[in-house]
Amino acid sequence: MRLARGSVLIVASHNRGKVREIKALLGPHGIEPVSVAELGLPEPEETGATFAANAELKARAAADAGKHAALADDSGLWVNALNGDPGIYSARWAGPEKDFRIAMARVEHELQARKATDLSAKFVCALSLAMPHGECQTFEGEVHGTLTFPPRGTLGFGYDPIFVPDGFDQTFGEIDPHLKNAMSHRARAFEKLLHSGILAESF
Repeated sequence: MRLARGSVLIVASHNRGKVREIKALLGPHGIEPVSVAELGLPEPEETGATFAANAELKARAAADAGKHAALADDSGLWVNALNGDPGIYSARWAGPEKDFRIAMARVEHELQARKATDLSAKFVCALSLAMPHGECQTFEGEVHGTLTFPPRGTLGFGYDPIFVPDGFDQTFGEIDPHLKNAMSHRARAFEKLLHSGILAESF
């Protein structure tokens, strides 16, 4: 599996923040990204038990329906004191309106209810690249850090305002997006994808 320069690649997400980050990562590689929202494709139900299973499910659905290669991301926040929650249910904790203020408040409430002192956490990302009715490859990345409350910063999305990556004192909601994009769980998964040789070399 290899994508040549000028290839169309469907970004299989309706999350504008994720689409923006993935398009930025694809920029130097001569790929023409288009989101499933732009194509009017529906989002399949995420029935997988892992990030990788859900990413593959979404990539295959988008590739088959859109008739182009598709890249899907499934990612979330893994909180050690919550036994990995919200994990694959990270988006669902934000409710039907995808209000992550609700999700972040729930994380804080769950930690307080357990009188947790361990605030260590990680973001996990699985990226799956699928060809129409064909091959699919998945790459995973993680970034470790610590949770902080109340949320800080407006530059990120999702749980970014409560996550301080190891080695930093700012949250992902406060860090410059270019710096975040270079070190995030998504960037680390994307780096593995690049090393696979699937995408054309950057300019």
